[in-house]
Amino acid sequence: MPRRHISVTGAPEAPLRAALTALRTELGVPDAYPPEALADAERPPVLPTYDATDIPLFTIDPPTSVDLDQAMHLSRRGSGYRVRYAIADVAAFVVPGSALDEETHRRVMTLYFPDEKVPLHPPVLSEGAASLLPDQTRPAALWTIDLDAEGRTVAVDVRRALVRSRAKLDYEGVQKEIDGGTAEEPLALLKVVGRLREELEVARGGISLNVPEQEIVERDGGYELTYRAPLPADGWNAQISLLTGMAAADLMLAHGTGVLRTLPAAPDGAVGRLRRTAHALHIDWPHHVSYAALVRSLDPHDPHHAAFLQECTTLLRGAGYTVFRDGVLPSITTHAAVAAPYAHCTAPLRRLADRYASEICLAAVAGEAPPEWVPAALESLPQEMADGGRRAGTVERECVDIVEAALLKDRVGEVFDGCVVEVEERRPSVGVVQLESPAVIGRIDGDDLPLGERLRVRLLQADPGAAKVRFAPA
Repeated sequence: MPRRHISVTGAPEAPLRAALTALRTELGVPDAYPPEALADAERPPVLPTYDATDIPLFTIDPPTSVDLDQAMHLSRRGSGYRVRYAIADVAAFVVPGSALDEETHRRVMTLYFPDEKVPLHPPVLSEGAASLLPDQTRPAALWTIDLDAEGRTVAVDVRRALVRSRAKLDYEGVQKEIDGGTAEEPLALLKVVGRLREELEVARGGISLNVPEQEIVERDGGYELTYRAPLPADGWNAQISLLTGMAAADLMLAHGTGVLRTLPAAPDGAVGRLRRTAHALHIDWPHHVSYAALVRSLDPHDPHHAAFLQECTTLLRGAGYTVFRDGVLPSITTHAAVAAPYAHCTAPLRRLADRYASEICLAAVAGEAPPEWVPAALESLPQEMADGGRRAGTVERECVDIVEAALLKDRVGEVFDGCVVEVEERRPSVGVVQLESPAVIGRIDGDDLPLGERLRVRLLQADPGAAKVRFAPA
């Protein structure tokens, strides 16, 4: 499920970039890899015997991405469809208990800053030997998922294989080929299968957030906020990943051992804040319209809708990892946004838990117990992932504060239209205000803050170095 994506352009010496560099130091974000871990990353992988390099796989990622976790091939199968989905086999490179393994448990996940990323694995692996780059033979966990004519799963297989991607595609190019009718069948079927899976998602009550990417552009000594709205191809591609994650969860539940990504229903307070945010952004949300129905009606090209979709990611903050063993299933097995059991297994280059989920699924299909290093780590894995998730969440929140401060740094003293979307229970004079334009949020201090009501607010502080934006009623 998506996190907020923010990118920034500008010279390294710009105040915004300097603030982001200082933030990494302040948060103690891992920097260089230990020499022992780098040496481990140079070891040759353990290669599988099954050769699937004849399958003409392709990847779909942003143009600049080189850490490619997934490659796919789609085909017709009678009246239904066959999805082949290759996932980078990180376990072929990382020896359990090695210095590299220990370092990945320290990092837990790739951290994304607006100006750079801090990877989980050394780039020699994540952007090289383990990445599913085109025209390179790579070890992978190769999923084969058969669907019926309506897109429902009818059979699942996963095994280790040698694979070879034929093409590195990007979302805009994919959309252009599909819309223009020039896409070959394996790519053209992405739209067909993606739409079928989207229809099934609606039917089961799930919701996918098409979260736009925010870009803060340096211009004429200041900053400007823009959005890149996701294309339909983004959503169709995400549906293939969701399909695989749901298949993985079902395999693990049937096997009796696994690690699920779970999310309880959102509390009323969180939904209430979103309603106030919608009000601030002039988005009509009648009380009889559900959250899911509203989200599906939004246009991410509209800046107000884009800002609201960014805030919708707050409903995902209760997600966690739930492990189970020996056939004793947990009390919660579903992910509220997916509206089904779901597992993270498709991004092992960027997320630690995916390596373990993939290994359990491979063992389940083979009718074997997973290797000893997997169950040995399961008990501590949820806490490790929670700690890593909190760090990623802190990075996200602090980065939002910094980029919004940069956006408003030359407008201190100006008055804006806004709406109070949150008031602290213990300190009712402190709250959060959502501006109408530009669509940013910030702290507001004042007596008797009118929760859910529009008001005029004055910008008191916007300092990228301090990483805070602060307002007061005008």
